[in-house]
Amino acid sequence: MAHDHHAHDHSHDHGHGHSHGGHGHSHAPTDFGTRFLWAAALNAAFIVAEIVYGLKANSLALLADAGHNFSDVISLILSWAAWWLAKKKPVAGFTYGFRGASIMAALFNAVLLMVAVGGIIWEAVQRFSGHETVQGDIVMWVAGAGILVNGFTAWLFAQGQSDLNIKAAFAHLAADAVVSAAVVIAGLAMLLTGWAWLDPTLSIVVSLVIVWGTWGLLRDSVRLSLQGVPPHIDFNKVKAFLCGLPGVTDVHDLHIWGMSTTEVALTAHLTMPGGHPGDAFLHELAEELEHHHGIIHATVQIEMSDSAHSCALAPDEVV
Repeated sequence: MAHDHHAHDHSHDHGHGHSHGGHGHSHAPTDFGTRFLWAAALNAAFIVAEIVYGLKANSLALLADAGHNFSDVISLILSWAAWWLAKKKPVAGFTYGFRGASIMAALFNAVLLMVAVGGIIWEAVQRFSGHETVQGDIVMWVAGAGILVNGFTAWLFAQGQSDLNIKAAFAHLAADAVVSAAVVIAGLAMLLTGWAWLDPTLSIVVSLVIVWGTWGLLRDSVRLSLQGVPPHIDFNKVKAFLCGLPGVTDVHDLHIWGMSTTEVALTAHLTMPGGHPGDAFLHELAEELEHHHGIIHATVQIEMSDSAHSCALAPDEVV
């Protein structure tokens, strides 16, 4: 998709260059909103089946997986809402639009999964002290259906991995398919051996898998919510690039942050004692930042006076 770049030279003491990417989730097909809703509907229907048959089979593994799937349904609905809001145009009170909703949704998704894991582990520990009988055959058939449901819905999000929410949706649903496969195996083992303790044991294993798969999402979403440099952006590399531009003696007030789960913004002051380099320089700078550093919203201020700072500072020093 084409991007629009605008360079402006103001008549004030400094020149300002702006580049604005003309898209939102540019690397994702435009029908992901519908896919979120389809995935949520299919998983919601499967959750009902897991609860009904989980109670009938007295299987904590099925009930725990239903809880995990329920958290995924909420996550999918929140992700759909964030995807929809991110496409809304900016208004006077929200000049960045609602792109940040995608970051909020990703963070809430991660926290929700962690809470669900806590509940699963707590119930599993309680089960070890009792003598429960689990119907392994029901567990097997229901979990087998889960492989199909979760596998299909994960496939819906196999593309668009550059978006944190789409990546999260794919990870959740793919993990659910793997979990369902593990539950099938456990159901067969319980059917053959009568070992009911396999049910809560599997629940704890599932919980650990969820924690392992969710930790990266939690870390990245917290980082973005704190206006941190997105994980895929190398701050030092970007600063070294700016310092290496012809005529630049200093780079300061450099800030890089995620406007959404897919869009990165940058602001910087460049000291150029030789004078303002012109609009062509700013346009090329915007193109370079977008295509080689993944930054599609850049605002650069040109300063012609000598600065107290210097590019000779350590590259990771923020000034």
